[in-house]
Amino acid sequence: MNKRIAIAVNSKAGNGAATKLAAEITQLLDKYKVSYTVYSDQWPDSFEPFTDVWIVGGDGTLNYFINQYPFITIPLVIFCGGTGNDFAWKLYGDVPLQKQVDMVLETAPKYVDAATCNDRLYINTAGLGFDGSVLQSMNAIRFFGGHLGYYLVVMRQIFSFKEALFKIKSNDQLLAEEKFLIVSVANSSRTGGGFHVSPKASVNDGFIDLVLVKPLPVFKRLFYLPKIEKGNHLHLSFVHHVIGREFTIECEKEIAAQLDGDFIQGKRFQFELLKDRFLFRY
Repeated sequence: MNKRIAIAVNSKAGNGAATKLAAEITQLLDKYKVSYTVYSDQWPDSFEPFTDVWIVGGDGTLNYFINQYPFITIPLVIFCGGTGNDFAWKLYGDVPLQKQVDMVLETAPKYVDAATCNDRLYINTAGLGFDGSVLQSMNAIRFFGGHLGYYLVVMRQIFSFKEALFKIKSNDQLLAEEKFLIVSVANSSRTGGGFHVSPKASVNDGFIDLVLVKPLPVFKRLFYLPKIEKGNHLHLSFVHHVIGREFTIECEKEIAAQLDGDFIQGKRFQFELLKDRFLFRY
């Protein structure tokens, strides 16, 4: 097995879970006699000497990685070591660690799409308004853990969040100009450690999925949250779903947003799909 693997660890991810997971990974690689180098607090300027990079962390770690190495061409792997591990779930499901290691050591790499928002890369999902406000309570999310923490913060936001007015275009064609509760622009289907907001999104179909949820009173927010969590909402009359390769979204005021769990703010957001941008073993 002629591999030279770089293991890029985010030591802060998952309250230390990534570091423990990396130790388990290296034990398996030692058993298989596979060459590797672990990078924790200091990552190199380039991974050129290696055949693969294994990233240990959550969606935020992966987002940081692709923005640090936007033109990397060697195959990547992502392991669930963070608070939110939605992209890893999309590629590998809920597989045990040894099964994932065995699989990625043998499988050929395949391309996945990525996207940009205002020239910043992301690979999983972007959320404006409600999603961004949830992320502002990141400390609570990290304290309780991925899905539970996200769910608790979502419940709190359900009672207090006020929808903003959005103007949304695709290829200069006006799609909507009204208030929305949820505005999601997704390359993948799951966010928040288990919420299937864009259930039809695929990481290699050449499109990004726009999901819009119109304003709802509090009791309907509570009623429909489980449906949105499970991805059973796209048929509802107050939900709009469209796929495209670029979207421009403007808001009446500066709002919070998130890219793969990374917090940003703005009034104008330009989205563009990047077809076949990264190689992953999955």
